[in-house]
Amino acid sequence: MAAGSGASCLEALGPGELVSAAHALSLPAEAYGNDLISSVDPLFLRLTKVDDQIYSEFRDNFGKLKIDVLDPEELKSEPAKEKWRPFCMKFDGIVEDFNYGTLLRLDCTQGYSEENTIFATRIQFFAIEIARNREGYNRAVYNSAQQNGAAKNDSTVSR
Repeated sequence: MAAGSGASCLEALGPGELVSAAHALSLPAEAYGNDLISSVDPLFLRLTKVDDQIYSEFRDNFGKLKIDVLDPEELKSEPAKEKWRPFCMKFDGIVEDFNYGTLLRLDCTQGYSEENTIFATRIQFFAIEIARNREGYNRAVYNSAQQNGAAKNDSTVSR
């Protein structure tokens, strides 16, 4: 999915879907707990006020980095750290707590588990998750959650 294609996706939504998306996006992130990407279409999700800048810098610096399933060596090896360090420092004073540690999913089609997480800096998390959202990789989690929700509703209605 190309960057900047959000407008055409919005045009494809009906009035009810637009109202639902607007309502979901107006809620604070805390309302979703750990289920944000399964609750809101990732295409419309903004993680920071500077998502555009983070995404642009990330793809300028890591254009070929495979983000659907991350290789831990691309984040943690000494050569990788040397490449990540200047990228991260660009966000000092721009993204609060940019260098704090957080958990990042290795495989974006899977949830958080001991086997599927790596410790990363907050700005690495934002960069990769923003890219996954914009490039359509996080849609699998969202679509699966929507299908499971519909199936759950169908089984509740049929009782």
